[in-house]
Amino acid sequence: MKPLTAAKKLGVHLPATPEEFRAGEVSHERLRALQSDPPEWLRELRRTGPHPRPEVARRLGVTIAALKRNDMDLPLTTEEIRALLADPPEWLREARAGLARRREEDARARARREGRAARAARDGDGGPRR
Repeated sequence: MKPLTAAKKLGVHLPATPEEFRAGEVSHERLRALQSDPPEWLRELRRTGPHPRPEVARRLGVTIAALKRNDMDLPLTTEEIRALLADPPEWLREARAGLARRREEDARARARREGRAARAARDGDGGPRR
């Protein structure tokens, strides 16, 4: 596979990887080896960054879209992420709160669906009531 694909699967920012990783194809066998027994460079990248957007979003507790809306969709180091979390700007507080609300709404909707499905199973009704 291409180094970019392998970097995504490993959760690291490709430009921060060693040249020998970026230079050629990464076999599935090598990817599995990197996942099961990561070398020091990979452990260090995962620990300190720079981290790719999905990892930055996960660590900040926001979506990638929220990062993009606020011009923050760039690789950040662990220290930069910690600094943002220690003194969050308004956009970060709003994005985290918005995501928490959406997750709560999704959980309530899921519970309603499961409740309806359980009632339908209990009542022997396979479909919606009319």
